[in-house]
Amino acid sequence: MSSHYPACEDLCLEPGPAPGKQECRVGQYVVDLTSFEQLALPVLNAGSSRGPGQRVCVIDEIGKMELFSQPFVQAVRQTLATPGTVVLGTIPVPKGKPLALVEEIRTRADVRVFSVTKDNRNHLLPDIVTCVQSGRK
Repeated sequence: MSSHYPACEDLCLEPGPAPGKQECRVGQYVVDLTSFEQLALPVLNAGSSRGPGQRVCVIDEIGKMELFSQPFVQAVRQTLATPGTVVLGTIPVPKGKPLALVEEIRTRADVRVFSVTKDNRNHLLPDIVTCVQSGRK
């Protein structure tokens, strides 16, 4: 399938910040916010700007690296608030300092969180499909 968006492998790392720009790091990784936003924002914004109708938006993942982007945070909130949109996303297991948007999502009344483990990961699909289908009615 052809796409006009950059390939995912093109946006993970950069050697360092451009002059005058703050470097966003998670451990050894540097986040290339410009490339990330060029890929993620058009996709998220296209989903929330469409007319009425049912749709599923898959976001993998909403984590520490992604949260350096305030436009991404705003787009995720907008997507979650869009009527008729079911969001299937991944969020990290809570550990250390809480991530504000992740905790906001985790505690929403309209969110169901599935904890994935080695023991249950091969058996969760029917429950997830049922959950997504019930949200689309």
